[in-house]
Amino acid sequence: MVEFISANMAPVMFGALVLFLLMGFPVAFALAANGLVFGLIGIELGLLTPALMQALPERVFGIMRNDTLLAIPFFTFMGLILERSGMAEDLLDTIGQLFGPIRGGLAYAVIFVGALLAATTGVVAASVISMGLISLPIMLRYGYDRRVASGVIAASGTLAQIIPPSLVLIVLADQLGRSVGDMYAGALIPGLVLTGLYTGYILLTSIIKPEMVPALPPEARTLRGAQLLLRVITSLVPPLVLIFLVLGTIFIGIATPTEGGAMGAAGAILLALAKRQLSWNLMRQAMDSTAKLSSFVVFILIGSTVFGLVFRAVNGDLWVEHLLIGLPGGELGFLIVCNILVFVLAFFLDFFELAFIIVPLLGPVADKLGIDLIWFGVLLGVNMQTSFMHPPFGFALFFLRSVAPKMDYIDKVTGRKIGKITTGQIYWGAVPFVIIQIIMVGLVIGFPQLVDAGRDKGPVINLNDVKIEIPAFDNQDVAPPFGAPGQSEQSPADDIMKQLQGK
Repeated sequence: MVEFISANMAPVMFGALVLFLLMGFPVAFALAANGLVFGLIGIELGLLTPALMQALPERVFGIMRNDTLLAIPFFTFMGLILERSGMAEDLLDTIGQLFGPIRGGLAYAVIFVGALLAATTGVVAASVISMGLISLPIMLRYGYDRRVASGVIAASGTLAQIIPPSLVLIVLADQLGRSVGDMYAGALIPGLVLTGLYTGYILLTSIIKPEMVPALPPEARTLRGAQLLLRVITSLVPPLVLIFLVLGTIFIGIATPTEGGAMGAAGAILLALAKRQLSWNLMRQAMDSTAKLSSFVVFILIGSTVFGLVFRAVNGDLWVEHLLIGLPGGELGFLIVCNILVFVLAFFLDFFELAFIIVPLLGPVADKLGIDLIWFGVLLGVNMQTSFMHPPFGFALFFLRSVAPKMDYIDKVTGRKIGKITTGQIYWGAVPFVIIQIIMVGLVIGFPQLVDAGRDKGPVINLNDVKIEIPAFDNQDVAPPFGAPGQSEQSPADDIMKQLQGK
């Protein structure tokens, strides 16, 4: 038994982690305990040295010194302030009036506002709950199919996963060792394309089964003409200014993502103040929720650091690398297996846990295969959206279930009895949008320029065109040879060129 564990420490360690997670232990503590226990076993078996554990404090302080992670509390705080300042309510009411005369108008409004909220808040829970509280009763009042209504609200809320300033993109950039700004720029176009696919689904539904997405009746459209135009302008300008304040400054290079998040948080406070919604109670709730989420992220990150330190020490990274590089199909086979793995694990783990457990294992293998890690991160981000949507454990479905009517009720406007929404209807409503998200994963793999077009990859340098000139040496006809004595002399420029080309 001891010989088996010594020879297969990495797979045994990974299997034990899966067992801990299936037993329901909190992820952060399961990761840390697994790392510590197998670290001590490794030391006892002579596979590791006690000095390995002395690296842990420095790793933890490294997490605390990581400026990139400061963007998480900033964007979370901004989203929570905006959620409570009434911006979502104003947007949904105004855009609903604008699109009301056409079939599926309320669904289009939900998708459009979901994209705007994603670009200002970056928090899925805030978007889904806000739209569920505001839009769902109106959609039910005017005869929308319950599955379509619940599906479009949950799916539009998850756009906060992929449209910057997404929290998961910050974590992916940190775990892959890439710039958050580049990750944001790469994810922008796929996020907009996904929004377009959601809109296309509602358009098809309105053509094939118009009774499922009826237009608003004339009596429900209270704003018209110049009054509607003024309302649209006053509702859209504040979030658009905030989007430029956050994303615009990051994309044009004025601010880092952390600084952009700080400006966004300050802008959200000013917006709430202008709408006379700012209060000490609102600030306290927002700061309390921000502290909880930030602590949750840091605890998982510390646990994954402990696990990763020991896992790499027992050559776990080489085990994963050999496992994945040997797959048939090369790069495409690796991408297919990775996406199937992430999709299946998303049934049980949320996106933070996936980002901290799976991405550090897959990232080095992707890099070794020559895959652009920004593109790979965006691909995983699109795939991880399904962790919020697919039944039965999708968090967006749970958020919607918490605000959807659980019993029949009498509508205050029409006086009619409105039926409840069942959990089954929410689940079935999510299925078409999960399929759309899978199609989007295929589009990103098939058309990598969707990611590349959104960012500046810098000039391409051809090593064959590089010329290195060695200055003349005083009192010598030729320069002294490179390398150790006894090696054949060659041109220094040739020697450097070979090193640059990896020869």
